[in-house]
Amino acid sequence: MSLRFGIAVFPGTWSDRDCAHAVELSGAVAVPLWHADRDLKGCDVVILPGGFAYGDYLRTGAIARFAPLMEAVQEHARAGGPVLGICNGFQILCEAGMLPGALLRNASLQFRCQPCWLRVERASSPFLGTLQPGQLLQVPVSHGEGRFYADEETMARLNAEGRVAFRYTDSSGQATAAANPNGSLESVAGILNERGNVLGMMPHPERACELLLGSDHGLQLFPAVLQQLAPRSG
Repeated sequence: MSLRFGIAVFPGTWSDRDCAHAVELSGAVAVPLWHADRDLKGCDVVILPGGFAYGDYLRTGAIARFAPLMEAVQEHARAGGPVLGICNGFQILCEAGMLPGALLRNASLQFRCQPCWLRVERASSPFLGTLQPGQLLQVPVSHGEGRFYADEETMARLNAEGRVAFRYTDSSGQATAAANPNGSLESVAGILNERGNVLGMMPHPERACELLLGSDHGLQLFPAVLQQLAPRSG
């Protein structure tokens, strides 16, 4: 039985079809979840894709976190279900209190759309199980408000608990200012919740799932979930 990946669609979401393509390349079933839905239609995994949910009025993710669908997403996460927030999805997860910190305007005050190198910081998560700490992935970013920020205490806790999933680096794995596309605190590109089942990341792995697009490194996140959940889904 194929695993079902629910892909949230808010008014203004635009990366849902790209995510569905990556999911299907991985051998799973992609199921669209409309923002007004109140259940996950039996999905095993939830993806909150990139875009501009509700036009990103007020601030990014501020309205989407109140969507009926998010109640089901939060219940799924509390039960240990995997949730992946990409770009705007990461912003929504932070607004909903499912991840700490906030995503602020890029330090450059410019929209950045470019390939980036990511260093894997932790591999004990449903989405990271096939990766190795220190491994480098080339995955593009596309955002204007992707600068991760957290207060000193929160950042210290994220580091101490191994909850930083990715950092921006150069091609040699060094976290330099030049390799940081948005000015994120400590070059953070993605973080995890305490249980490790909720991952938020600004880069777009669904845009790096075929060599024709320049990199297939992003595709590694989706099979990792399949390997972990397939035995229990039977």
